[in-house]
Amino acid sequence: MSNDAIVLLKDDHQQIRKVFKDFEAAGENAEKRKGQLVDKMIKLLTQHTYIENEVMYPRVRELLPDLEDDVLESYEEHHVADVLVVELSAMKPSDERFDAKTTVLIENVTHHMDEEEQDWFPKVREGLGRKTLQEIGEAMLEARKTAPKRPSQPSALKKTIDAVIS
Repeated sequence: MSNDAIVLLKDDHQQIRKVFKDFEAAGENAEKRKGQLVDKMIKLLTQHTYIENEVMYPRVRELLPDLEDDVLESYEEHHVADVLVVELSAMKPSDERFDAKTTVLIENVTHHMDEEEQDWFPKVREGLGRKTLQEIGEAMLEARKTAPKRPSQPSALKKTIDAVIS
């Protein structure tokens, strides 16, 4: 597999989309299957956002300052996904809002991935070139080795979120 940062991120996107499609195809009464798929989503999204937030976005901000607004928007889109992931990680598939919350997560993340692939990645590829993207990709592969697989302290963060919402 290529160590090009964009190729790695697109591969992640493909894996994430597959889990989304599997969830949508699972059917209404497939609680066990949906629970397994959401667990897989949480793992994939937690690792993916970690390597983007910790490696890709900071390097792009540093090397391509004209893309600052795009990077900041991506951080915010990740934040929304992170909140949903934390909430889902504290839920059971039998919870009333489990499917609805998962659907909102899927819609938000799909929008984010489409935007990156159609708009942002071409700008980054043009601005950075192959060698730099390979260096970033190598750093991302290293970061993935220690990337969290679940959101940290979901119950503490959920309590904080609940307190803010109340």
